[in-house]
Amino acid sequence: MQKLRLRYAKRGRLRFTSHRDVARTFERALRRAGVPMAYSQGFSPHPKISWIGAAPTGVASEAEYVEISVVEAVDPARLAAALDEALPPGIDVLESVVAGPGGLAERMEASRWRIELPGVPVDDLRDAVAKLLAEEHVEVERLTKDGRRLIDARPAVIRAEVLDSADSLSGVGIDMPVDSPPYGILMAVVRQTTPAVRPDDVLSALRVVAALEPPVPAKATRMAQGRLDDDGVLSDPLALDRAATAG
Repeated sequence: MQKLRLRYAKRGRLRFTSHRDVARTFERALRRAGVPMAYSQGFSPHPKISWIGAAPTGVASEAEYVEISVVEAVDPARLAAALDEALPPGIDVLESVVAGPGGLAERMEASRWRIELPGVPVDDLRDAVAKLLAEEHVEVERLTKDGRRLIDARPAVIRAEVLDSADSLSGVGIDMPVDSPPYGILMAVVRQTTPAVRPDDVLSALRVVAALEPPVPAKATRMAQGRLDDDGVLSDPLALDRAATAG
């Protein structure tokens, strides 16, 4: 049995697709692509697929990961091409590698988020981010299936900087109007804690510390996942797998 690790993107309108629907779509695409999947034992066998976290519904991503097990050796590049062809536009397989030693989930320590805020002036966003980083704790309210709860969003925010949409490539993985006036873009590295601090929690924290109220919904895209180095930079979680294959 061979294990492969895939990085895929969730783009455009498919950012509104739930993780359950993405998982079902992947299973159908694996069948259509003729991937020789390994199956679990028992009364109701299911394909051996392991999801490594999932972006929240409504959020785009360039860095989602999944592991699959197959019963015969396959070429990772050919598998990626065949699976990408079988998936709908907006769910795009970006890379496939043979799994090396060690678990993939343990390499996912933090995410880098790009949060576009149309209608929010760059200087206003910079001021709000500076106030957030100056705090040690910022509690925000989240609505869960068990009711409302408070979480401390500030410790999870490792780094944050503000870009100007006029100077930056905008619309990564999302639909943005081409004639939109300049606005602020928040680039944030957020540690994957329990409970997870999501992009909307970071925005709630900006609302708490600076009364920042975007006039239209923000558009968030996960740009990367990985381990944090001493400078708060994320490592590539598939680098060890590539090195093991090359070795």
